[in-house]
Amino acid sequence: MTKVAAAAVSVEEALAWLERRGSKRERDGLARYGIVAKKAYGVPIAGIQQLARRIGTDHDLALALWDSGWHEARLLASFVDDPSRVTSAQMDRWAREFENWGVCDTVCFKLFDRVPLAWRKVTQWSGRRDEFVKRGAFALLASLALHDKETGDAPFRRGLALIEQAATDERNFVKKGVNWALRAVGERNTALNAAAREVAERLAASDDPTARWVGKDALRALASPAVRKRLAKR
Repeated sequence: MTKVAAAAVSVEEALAWLERRGSKRERDGLARYGIVAKKAYGVPIAGIQQLARRIGTDHDLALALWDSGWHEARLLASFVDDPSRVTSAQMDRWAREFENWGVCDTVCFKLFDRVPLAWRKVTQWSGRRDEFVKRGAFALLASLALHDKETGDAPFRRGLALIEQAATDERNFVKKGVNWALRAVGERNTALNAAAREVAERLAASDDPTARWVGKDALRALASPAVRKRLAKR
């Protein structure tokens, strides 16, 4: 597929490419991973990434792909968008339209964590009621912990406070996002590991069953020999 200047033509080509490579087997497989999508072609992530490499960076195309509503098109949008052109309004709108954890996590992990507004959205979204917007806050925090090599410890310590506040949210995709963020922050460096373990220990001792699960599960990972060995090398 050759990239053309007109976004409307490009999105048609991209959707046609995805449709040709979709399969019922892959569509049926989404449910096994807890991914619910109203519109899905059934294209493996490797195929989506292949198309993204051919397209390169195209902000206008990313917007059009997202607006198509197709599951794979929205994943593709996260790979081809230009983080320097992503606005606060776009981030909020896309977050409100997350319909499953797969799109939520991919957008945060591949795009939103490179947007200058990322830290602001962690704070804003952590207090939202919508399940996938709130998950987005912690998926974004986890992604920043994994990818942001320049930021100091202070924002991550503030992130730990947000994690502790949200740890009683019993909704499956929120609690797993909170747990992911806690583990990711704690694996960033030795100082943050100690801070994250303190939070995990408090949560593990909580009377709230969700908080206990988050704390105990994170504590096992953060205190593991493998994590300690990695941190000792940094």
